[in-house]
Amino acid sequence: METMDEYTSFVAVGDSFTEGMADQLPDGSYRGWADLLAARFATRTPGFRYANLAVRGKLIGQIVDEQVEAAAAMTPDLITLVGGLNDVLRPKVDMGRVQGLLDEAVERLSPACGQLVLMRSPGRNGPVMERVRPRMEELFEHIDGLAARHGALVVDLYESPVLADQRLWGVDRLHPTAEGHQRIAEAVWEALGNEAQHDWRAALPPHVPPRWLLRRGSDLRFAKEYLWPWIVRRATGRSSGDGLPPKRPELLPYEPS
Repeated sequence: METMDEYTSFVAVGDSFTEGMADQLPDGSYRGWADLLAARFATRTPGFRYANLAVRGKLIGQIVDEQVEAAAAMTPDLITLVGGLNDVLRPKVDMGRVQGLLDEAVERLSPACGQLVLMRSPGRNGPVMERVRPRMEELFEHIDGLAARHGALVVDLYESPVLADQRLWGVDRLHPTAEGHQRIAEAVWEALGNEAQHDWRAALPPHVPPRWLLRRGSDLRFAKEYLWPWIVRRATGRSSGDGLPPKRPELLPYEPS
């Protein structure tokens, strides 16, 4: 697929993955792959504009209701849409409804921008992933079909072995580390036809697993700080993103910090 030679504006749509969670800056804010991608473009293109409408915890229906129309109205050169995984991770999910909402989002966003980018999100190792893997692959197959019909670009992170390495995932086991986000930004940059600056597919050095006691300590911390609060939110119908605004709601010139 041909891509635009020059991008002057970018709007990111999605959930915590695109908000940048786990790539935390000293001031407590999150950076993430979308910010890193915008920084690349801003370095090359003076006046480059960027908005990030993604908010943690959002389901695909909320993304459609709260972000899609706003993103389309900005008519940027580039839009990225990554959503649906929060739905897939829930114990029960209506995959037909998720796919229909993705259709709605793509049908609205694709004609509103120069290039729409979708994503086959990274996999990771572990029992939770094995449980939801069939749903993820069903979702990604639908995304491939959507992209083919609407001229969107798909960045395939799911088939990358290195992005399944737990060392590239934060202590919450749900969001990439700073290096993980850097590799994802590089993958999108390269998929858009730019010369790669780093090999995002490069394997990590050999890893010696920590001792059993350290692993159990890590498991207990994960359960206390992340798993149990997540279960409580699911049981009470709440989301980590309730009441939170997007970090960059307007399409404005971007000056990387």
